[in-house]
Amino acid sequence: MRQSVSFYSEGVRLDGDLFLPDDLRPGEKRAGIVLCHGYTGVKDLYLPDNAAVLNQAGYVVLTFDYKGWGKSEGARSRLAPFSRVADVQAATTFLGLQPQCDKQRIGIYGTSYGCATVVFVAAIDQRVKCTVGVVGMGHGGRWMRGVRRPDEWFDLLAVAEEDRERRVLTGESRFVPREEILLPDRQSAELAARARAANPNAVGQIPLEYIDETLSFHPEWVVDKIAPRPLLLIAAGDDRLVPPEECRALYDRAGEPRKLVVLPGVGHYEVYAKPAFDAVMRETTAWFRQHLPA
Repeated sequence: MRQSVSFYSEGVRLDGDLFLPDDLRPGEKRAGIVLCHGYTGVKDLYLPDNAAVLNQAGYVVLTFDYKGWGKSEGARSRLAPFSRVADVQAATTFLGLQPQCDKQRIGIYGTSYGCATVVFVAAIDQRVKCTVGVVGMGHGGRWMRGVRRPDEWFDLLAVAEEDRERRVLTGESRFVPREEILLPDRQSAELAARARAANPNAVGQIPLEYIDETLSFHPEWVVDKIAPRPLLLIAAGDDRLVPPEECRALYDRAGEPRKLVVLPGVGHYEVYAKPAFDAVMRETTAWFRQHLPA
């Protein structure tokens, strides 16, 4: 039961999908979960699989595209991490307005950069009752430096400075191939290319302003504010795109109740395919059932 929906964040119309459990009775209200995609993802890439599992577990689920992504309005292909935080908060409000959802029982789930986003949202928004983050980073600057050689890092900073000055003088950021900023390992490059090739909304170029925006986004600075609401973090043990140490850093700074799961031998994009996907969703549904019953 999938319904196309739209709502507004900071005055910009966002495109979404509402997924309803098959066994939902007329007039019944269930707990709801907002699903959040990653760096250059879109709502139709991977998240419908998560929604199907959570529907089977009894939850009302909302997916959506951030401003400028998919069919959502706004400046195209922006990262805008703090604007994404506002989008998730708007999605939380919208889900709570649905007659099938109990607005006092809403959780959020984010994958990859979406993990960082939902951690930040949960820290500042008390309406979020339960949070799950998968293969995400805790500190944008540390992550971007950690996956690069020293020469690559200093080259990245130089490019960022040049584009920062360009944006001030022209109002525009230069677009470059996605892989120049999101530096993929061999496994990630192959798996991501395969998945993105089948999705018409996937983008191949992104603006260089992504660099400055990521360098300034550090959810581990606020993760301790989530407690005493529950937080589950799931890392991929062989993740060479966002190393599992990033989830560990979030976990170490979080309060109770908290849980960290590391999937051994799993790469970043493997969490979206079986058998790792099944492991992710077993942990996710168990966490939501424990702390946010449907």
